[in-house]
Amino acid sequence: MINNKVLLGRKPLSIVAARDIRQRSAIRSNASSSSMISLPSCHSSFLNNIGIKARVLRNEMSMMTVRPTSTCGVPKRAPTQMCGIIGIFKHDGSANVELYEGLLMLQHRGQDSAGMVTTDWKKFKEYKENGLVKDVFSDEAVIKKMKGSAGIGHVRYPTAGSSSAQEAQPFFVNSPLGIYMIHNGNLTNTDDLRDLLNSSRSFFNRHLRTDSDSEVLLNVLADEVHRAHQRCLQTTGCDPNKMKVDFLFEAGASAMKLLKGAYSCLCLVAGVGMVGFRDPFGIRPLVIGTRPGPLGDEYCIASEECAFGPIGFTKLRDVLPGEMVIITQEGKLLSRQVAPGQLQPCIFEYIYLARPDSVMNNISVYNFQLELGSCLAKRIKETGWDLDLVCPVPDGSRPAAIQIAHDLDIPYREGLVKNRYVGRTFIMPDQKLREMSVKRKLNAMPVVFEGKNVLLVDDSIVRGTTMSQIVNMVRRAGAKKVYLASASPPVKFPNVYGVDMPTRKEFVANGLTEEQVCDVLGADGLMYQSVTDLIEVGKSMNSEIKRFEASCFDGYYCTGDIDDEYLQKLEDKGRGAGRDRPGQDIAPAVSSNGPAKPEPLYV
Repeated sequence: MINNKVLLGRKPLSIVAARDIRQRSAIRSNASSSSMISLPSCHSSFLNNIGIKARVLRNEMSMMTVRPTSTCGVPKRAPTQMCGIIGIFKHDGSANVELYEGLLMLQHRGQDSAGMVTTDWKKFKEYKENGLVKDVFSDEAVIKKMKGSAGIGHVRYPTAGSSSAQEAQPFFVNSPLGIYMIHNGNLTNTDDLRDLLNSSRSFFNRHLRTDSDSEVLLNVLADEVHRAHQRCLQTTGCDPNKMKVDFLFEAGASAMKLLKGAYSCLCLVAGVGMVGFRDPFGIRPLVIGTRPGPLGDEYCIASEECAFGPIGFTKLRDVLPGEMVIITQEGKLLSRQVAPGQLQPCIFEYIYLARPDSVMNNISVYNFQLELGSCLAKRIKETGWDLDLVCPVPDGSRPAAIQIAHDLDIPYREGLVKNRYVGRTFIMPDQKLREMSVKRKLNAMPVVFEGKNVLLVDDSIVRGTTMSQIVNMVRRAGAKKVYLASASPPVKFPNVYGVDMPTRKEFVANGLTEEQVCDVLGADGLMYQSVTDLIEVGKSMNSEIKRFEASCFDGYYCTGDIDDEYLQKLEDKGRGAGRDRPGQDIAPAVSSNGPAKPEPLYV
């Protein structure tokens, strides 16, 4: 029997301090995952309404090993990701092929693993594995088994922790209801949340199988659904089977009081439908598309609008910061503002992460990059550099380079030939692999560079390792002088919201003046974008955005929970701890990541 007084008197998880921390363990498996989970045809009892029947489709599974988490108060660096997510709802037919096509359009957001789950609202069918989308789903038989009119898909790369397929997404909890989740972003209070989930303050003292912050997020949401259900039973005696949608909205509101960091998420929830939500700052993008179908409107929710075109969807709108949307199993689109929202999108999305054919938060990525080129051209004119041509470092810098060449009235040339079969070095998780990859990735053409004063344009200069090699490559191709222009300002601070920039000492601009960076890179001149111009370009394209999340440039973390201690622990324990970068021998020693809560450098 439930003690009503104890239950109703229990404080919500969102206001309970993290005490009595227990030692945690994480279970990992290096096996790829393929499973089919059966859902019941009826839901007579909310707490016991899910009958789980799992059938492993592969015969060989790796041994599961237990690895203790870090101690001494040092936060484990969860596998934060730059990810791409997509969900499709149809009234009839299978969503599998369109999910596959959509994931291909989001491949630029992650190349480490891919996963998909589909449902006919009676069964879930899941498959995930390490590799590119085309390789993970190369077996036609796998796609054919992914039947169901609704589904969600995910691509990722890891910035820390394991790259095991066990940590590929989606993640699943069987209670309450049965929830699959995919997540783009990074939580910044993962350890506190894990402690709470493993304590008596969680309904079921939840066991977490991985180090992933995404699994933590899923379990926090599931825990809050349980709480919503119990509050309903004890206060009104409601019929829980008629309140499932309300439980999800209520759980979303409660979860957002707990969660810190960046998160754009999609879920498939048995008995409810497809659910999407975005953190109160809208740091990571999430857009809704629609198209007419024979039985009613069909929907697609994705990280970027570029996923819509090939599968026939058109953009409806962005998911708002702090908003949760639910597409019910009957196809009705519901929405609720579950937390106050203040849009502060990540500015680095527009510089580097997103495709130029995407429009996010009503800002065209392509037009944004063109304007960055115009801002740079104005400043380059003031230097008096004698330039013969402008050349982009492919591919992301092309729009800015085209605009610079136009504004300076000098030729635009493609002098660096890219090997299309080599992945982006930024996404490769190991620094030595990144360095070796540059030589395979680009080739400089003497016919373009010989005897010329060259302006190389890149979208950003982060660690500097790639750029220093490119400068040398262009010089060997015969260039007289090599100047550099970066469409972004100097990267000086870690990004804690889901981009692989964990520590300051990795950044070539850390502790160095612009002139010193220029010398380290071996260039004859260097021009960075200014933070002020960068932000003003964004504001000019959407006047409703008062601030952008630009922490990697200005050190201001909008979520308000990042301090010097947190950043120093990333410095000590993050993946970048063993990385080298050009110029570190002349940079002053850094004992702290610097100011954690400065005011933005813009108004």
